[in-house]
Amino acid sequence: MHEETEIADKVGSVSANRYAEIVAELRKLVETASRIQFTTGDYALEVEPMRESGGQERSDSLFTVKDSLFRLAEDIGLSYAMVDKARWTASKWPKDRRLSGVSFTVHQILASVADDEERFATILTPPEGRSRWTPDEANRRVGRQVVKPVTPQEKVSAIHTLAQDEAVAAAVTGDLLRRPSVVAQVKDEDKVRAVAELTREDKVAAAVAPDFLRRPAVVARVAPADKVRAVEELTRDDTVAATVTTGLLRRPDVAFRAMSDDTARHQVNHAQVERGRQAREHFEETSPVAPAVKKIDRTVEFLDLITACHAFVAAAGRVVPAMRDRQLGDDERVVVHENVARVRATLDWIETAVDTGKVDVDGELARLLQGE
Repeated sequence: MHEETEIADKVGSVSANRYAEIVAELRKLVETASRIQFTTGDYALEVEPMRESGGQERSDSLFTVKDSLFRLAEDIGLSYAMVDKARWTASKWPKDRRLSGVSFTVHQILASVADDEERFATILTPPEGRSRWTPDEANRRVGRQVVKPVTPQEKVSAIHTLAQDEAVAAAVTGDLLRRPSVVAQVKDEDKVRAVAELTREDKVAAAVAPDFLRRPAVVARVAPADKVRAVEELTRDDTVAATVTTGLLRRPDVAFRAMSDDTARHQVNHAQVERGRQAREHFEETSPVAPAVKKIDRTVEFLDLITACHAFVAAAGRVVPAMRDRQLGDDERVVVHENVARVRATLDWIETAVDTGKVDVDGELARLLQGE
């Protein structure tokens, strides 16, 4: 028990009493050192007074100031940086405002407080719970990084400082991302940015994307416009596009909405006609019964044409008499005349086809038949 008490009363390798003696001696030396540093600053100010404009020394005098201070530093055996800092600190602390018992280092840190009265009041008021200023407390007061971080924000700042090298930052980030409890606390927007950065390489993105697309909850949160773009990218390959389109068109609602688009409907009709043409050509080229079928087709085509003419005449004979004593409006007459013109053009086309066997449609006739 006696041995444990002795250990508890020790600081490092010395007893608490001896430690107190050391602190007292060193404080005297620190105070002496502070006076020396302030004296150095005062003499440097005498050699080169501060030439301030808007809180900073004028740039046009900086070179001559540096030359003088550099010469002074070399003549007394100190570094230029030490002399320059001592001069600046002395300029911020008039002799009657320097606090005995507070180190030059603390004065130097608190010199960053811009307002004079605030600065002078600050050094007289140590942080709550402290009897004197320490360098770390002074750094906290002016918003600088501390040597021994305590709060989470101070620790974060320290990590950022240590990880300024990209290789170090990458190693630290990798270690942190292996800790689920850490990842869980990352903000959603930061996770999104991280994923975006990590998947900039196409190979990585390609490997990650399928995993996301297998998660219905993830897909459900994708914006419709992004889903459309994704489907377009995924179906660039014609084989994939054909397979997907076939599956989609088996869904009645999808098929109905797709066929509401004029271009889509035209492409489907065109595809059906083209498929029929290709099948017909293949049949005519390969089937031994093709000549006989061709004769039958011609007969069928003749009958279809006669039927179409008869149906038109019959329909007209039924509808026109019903219009007796009815006066059509201007717009209605225009529509009827346009359709009559299309009928006349169609009849001329039929006569040409029957007489010459040519069924080609010129541009003007095509536009007329299409109602343009």
